[in-house]
Amino acid sequence: MADIIPVDDPADPRLSDFTDLTDVELRRRREPAEGLFVAEGEKVIRRAAQAGYPMRSMLLSEKWLPVMRDVLDQVRAPAYVMSPEAAEQVTGYHVHRGALASMGRTPLPEPGALLATARRVVIMEAVNDHTNIGAVFRSAAALGMDGVLLSPSCADPLYRRSVKVSMGAVFSVPYARLGTWPGGLKPVREAGFRLLAFTPDEDAVPLDDIGAHRLPRVALLLGAEGDGLSARAMRAADDRVRIPMAHGVDSLNVGAAAAVAFYAATRT
Repeated sequence: MADIIPVDDPADPRLSDFTDLTDVELRRRREPAEGLFVAEGEKVIRRAAQAGYPMRSMLLSEKWLPVMRDVLDQVRAPAYVMSPEAAEQVTGYHVHRGALASMGRTPLPEPGALLATARRVVIMEAVNDHTNIGAVFRSAAALGMDGVLLSPSCADPLYRRSVKVSMGAVFSVPYARLGTWPGGLKPVREAGFRLLAFTPDEDAVPLDDIGAHRLPRVALLLGAEGDGLSARAMRAADDRVRIPMAHGVDSLNVGAAAAVAFYAATRT
């Protein structure tokens, strides 16, 4: 059972896991180094706990104690209770969802272990916008993708914004980080995956023509908005694929494109 601890002082060192949550660069450096991430909101906290991430501590307002009672009864971690005004001084923003939890990270699987049991995976190159990372994970979970592989330069899926946008889907879709790029694509191909690189280029193969759902094993390569996939990633792919556009629109953002691609790859 969690220890319920009222706290009045925003500078209390016991709250250090939750300080300056709006300082993106600070949190990017600090959270992986300290082996933690922050889950925000009732549903996300529950999903993180159910996925097996150990809870370090919670920060919540008093009115959220009854709502989170079942979670508090199941964990052995301090739950710091503060007024919303004091919590805003700690975090740097108004905590609209009323509850935050600091969770411990768990080791990522090796890419080969993830690929061993997967048939449909997404590979992201240099997607460093946390909102886009979260959106891609949410679509991957909803549409039945088996796993996600990240290039070394991709953003952290466990950053608070990514977790929030994904509604906790980052906890349910296995993911791994490739050690090199694009060299990390070689073992994907050796595992029997056909690599499809998505691009808006008109000379690429239309998505419907590629028949991704009929391929025994397929890996969908997505790049960041703006630059898209690098030339090296394009050369490493088996096929260049485009989503046909209408009304003069040249492309979709990576979150929307991912949803379309995942549906095409997983439909029966």
